[in-house]
Amino acid sequence: MKHVKYGKCVKCGRTYSAVPDLTTCACGGILDIVYDYEYVRAHLTKEKLAARPERSMWRYRELLPVADSTEPTPLRVGWSPLYEEPRLAEILGLKRLWVKDDGQNPTASLKDRASAMAVAKAREAGASVIACSSTGNAASSLAGNAAAAGLSTYIFVPSRAPKGKVAQLMTFGATVISVQGSYEETFELSKQAIDRWGWYNRNAAINPYLSEGKKTVALEIMEQLDWQTPDYIAISVGDGCTIAGLWKGLKDLYAIGFIDRLPRLISAQAAGCCPLNRSIETGEDWRPMEENTLADSIAVGVPRNADKALMAIRESDGLVVNVSDEEIMAAQKLLGRTCGVFGEPAGVTGAAGVKKLCEAGVIGEDNTVVSVVTGNGLKDVANAIKSCGEPISIPSDMDRLLAAFAERRITVD
Repeated sequence: MKHVKYGKCVKCGRTYSAVPDLTTCACGGILDIVYDYEYVRAHLTKEKLAARPERSMWRYRELLPVADSTEPTPLRVGWSPLYEEPRLAEILGLKRLWVKDDGQNPTASLKDRASAMAVAKAREAGASVIACSSTGNAASSLAGNAAAAGLSTYIFVPSRAPKGKVAQLMTFGATVISVQGSYEETFELSKQAIDRWGWYNRNAAINPYLSEGKKTVALEIMEQLDWQTPDYIAISVGDGCTIAGLWKGLKDLYAIGFIDRLPRLISAQAAGCCPLNRSIETGEDWRPMEENTLADSIAVGVPRNADKALMAIRESDGLVVNVSDEEIMAAQKLLGRTCGVFGEPAGVTGAAGVKKLCEAGVIGEDNTVVSVVTGNGLKDVANAIKSCGEPISIPSDMDRLLAAFAERRITVD
C-alpha cells in the first residue's frame, strides 16, 4: 500500500508495518493508521472523486488502508443520505441542521462501515473466520457483511442485546454466544476465544483498521456538503471508536486540503453510562461506570477506545453532553415526526444531545450542525413502542372510530 505509511501507537509512538492482521501495540496502546498525504494529494482530487460512479465507502480508496488488488465487499456500505432539516432547525433554534441517516446501511447501522473494512482486511490476511464482541450493531454488521463474502463468524453478545439484533445474527448464519454478564465480560470472553483459535479479530478496540472504515461517514458528510464545514458534528458515543473515526476522517480531509477548517465535535452519551464525557468534564482519567441505559449500543461502561475518543474531543475543542433515557426517547419521536427518520435509542443520542445544548443556549441560531443517526429504530422496536404507545384498536365500526377520536381529543380537519 503505497499511500499508507504505518500504524502508530497513540500512547508510546511506536510504529508497525501495516499488515492485514495488525492489532495493538506491545504497550497495550491502540494504533492509528498514518497515510502519506503527499501521495494522496497527488492521486486524489475533488474533481476525480466527483466523477466516480461508485456510491459506497469504497469511493475513497486513496484514504483507506486497503491494497489496490483488494476487491470491495459485496454489500453496498456507505453513501447514506444527508438530509437538510429546516423545520427541525427552526424548532431547535439553529441556523442550519442536517441529519445523516446511517441506519440505511445494509444491516441498518453505521457499524457496517467498520465491518466492511474488517472483511476486506480478513480477505487480505487469508482468514476464513472473523469474530467479535458487541452490544448488537457491530455483531449484526459483521455477520451480514461476512456472510455476503462467504466468511464464517463467531459473535459474542451480552444477554441484554435486543432480540431484533440477535435475530439478524442468527439469520446471517453466525455462531452466536449470548454471555450472561456485562459488555466488559463479553469482550473478555471473545478476546480469549479469538486468541485460542486464531480467528480474525474485528473488535474495534484491538483492530486499528475499523476506525478507518468508520471515518468514511466524515468523508461522505463533507462531500455531500460540497466541502463546506459545519460548525459542529454530533454523534453518540459508546466505546469511542466511532467518534475517533469521525475525527480521523475530518483530519485526513484537512491534511489533503479538501476542507479549510475543522468542525467541533459533540460527544453525546447516555447519562447512565458516560465514562468518556465524565472524564472530559472532570479533567480526570476515565473510570468504569455501570451500563445503566436503554441505549444498548452505547452502553459501554469500560470503553476500549478511550484514548482515541478523548483525543478527538479535545483536539476538536468539542462539547460533551449527557442525556437521560427520557431525553433520548423524546429525541427519537422528534426526529420521526419532523424528519421521517426512525433511529434506535443509541442512534438518536446525538440528536438528543443537540436538542439539550440548544435548550441550554450553548449552541443556537448562529450555528450549523450535522447530527449523525447511527442506527435504525427497527433494531429496537420494544423501546419505541413503550415510548410512543399502542395504536388505536377498534372493530370496523365508524361510531367506534368517532368515539375513539373523541376520547383522545383527535380532531380531523
